[in-house]
Amino acid sequence: MLTTNDSCIGEFGDKRLCKTGSLLYCRMVERGTVCLRQLSDDRATQRRFHRLLEHHNVTSGEIIRYGSERTAQAAAGRHVLAIQDTSELDYSAHTRRTGGLGGISNNKGCGLFIHPVLAVDAENNACLGIAHGLAWVREARSTAKPERRPIEEKESMCWLEGGQGAKRCLQQAALVTVVADRESDIYEEWDRIPDGHMHLLTRARWDRQIEEGGTVFGSLTRQPAMACQALDVSARPAGKAYRSTDGARKRARTAHRARMELRYGRVRIRRPQGCRARQASIALSVVELRERPETVLPGEQPVHWILLTSHKVETAEQAFQVVNWYEQRWQIEQLFRTLKRQGLGLESSQLAEASELVKLASIATLAATRTLQLTNARDGQTQQPASDAFDDDEVAVLEKLLGNFEGKTAKQKNPHAMHSMAWASWIIARLGGWTGYASDAKPGPITMLHGLQRFDSMVQGWKLAKMWA
Repeated sequence: MLTTNDSCIGEFGDKRLCKTGSLLYCRMVERGTVCLRQLSDDRATQRRFHRLLEHHNVTSGEIIRYGSERTAQAAAGRHVLAIQDTSELDYSAHTRRTGGLGGISNNKGCGLFIHPVLAVDAENNACLGIAHGLAWVREARSTAKPERRPIEEKESMCWLEGGQGAKRCLQQAALVTVVADRESDIYEEWDRIPDGHMHLLTRARWDRQIEEGGTVFGSLTRQPAMACQALDVSARPAGKAYRSTDGARKRARTAHRARMELRYGRVRIRRPQGCRARQASIALSVVELRERPETVLPGEQPVHWILLTSHKVETAEQAFQVVNWYEQRWQIEQLFRTLKRQGLGLESSQLAEASELVKLASIATLAATRTLQLTNARDGQTQQPASDAFDDDEVAVLEKLLGNFEGKTAKQKNPHAMHSMAWASWIIARLGGWTGYASDAKPGPITMLHGLQRFDSMVQGWKLAKMWA
């Protein structure tokens, strides 16, 4: 499905390692799993994959670095949303067979953490790739109080490293906005990351003191609503996949149409006591989106976002634009879904060492991003050709499959241009179980993964038939 250049995952100082890495990555994308047995057609290939992950030249940093180089090329000249978040990988069930794991979920389990930065086109929401990534095992916690340690000694430094990594990767982008959830509301990040080319957009976690007097949240309560708009609120199931790294469980939410009030303004937040940041205060825009009581469903909490950004927000249109950018944070949650139980099954891997799992997680992150790119192409807005992901044989198989899935009416036809990525995405989604009707829910990354698994089997059969013809 991928060309040699597209499938390369790093320069490890040995052509055999590079070739094995390319093969492992390709099969992850095509077969939708990280299980080495299922990715190997024979025992010799399985051993090759194990030796790759055991080799000291193969590092998580090199895998992400190489992947980010492709992202940098795709991001040139665009306004890019660099969306970052942390997710834990739970290997508690594998403790006896896997060494080197650390604590997760407030040390109630064991595993490791990943922190990718996903690059998304701010205009058409196309997934451009991974801009940066970290993976680590949590060490035993220090007895010193966290507020007395510099940010460099805290685990929360990952948010600053994510922003700094995105800054290095996306130098050729026209503009970069780093987007993150509450855990990224760190004063040192506001102090170090924003510049004329780089902006931050974060959901507020702390009711910070402001130089104007009072607090950020208090300044909003004194303002009348500046605009009101009906917005579609997506459903959110409760569960482990939606648990944050601090152990807080997110409540379920039902999809509905809500009436939202908008408030916005400009504040100057003050440096917290004990913080070692350079700037004593920082000017930011604040945007509040609050659901009106009449549209809140029984037993559910109203939608309420307070967003802080280094972008200037002076009109309701600009405020809603900030909200739209923040909404794209769902893409990194889709990435985590694709990595875990419903997708590649990364938490089911049974490697012997945590160091190998870290490398496998980095490769899997690149593979899951590829699936997300296919998912985003489904609406035809990215204008990508199918050849970006499929070779000539695979395009030929897609052409043959098209007739099997198209019906007689216009509603049952593939609506996208022939040989476009969206055209291929429509066919892969049908293979994954999607009905094809525009009125039905759009296919997500899990549907795409299932479709790619079926498609891989068909392509193998096609190639065998050609060999024996």
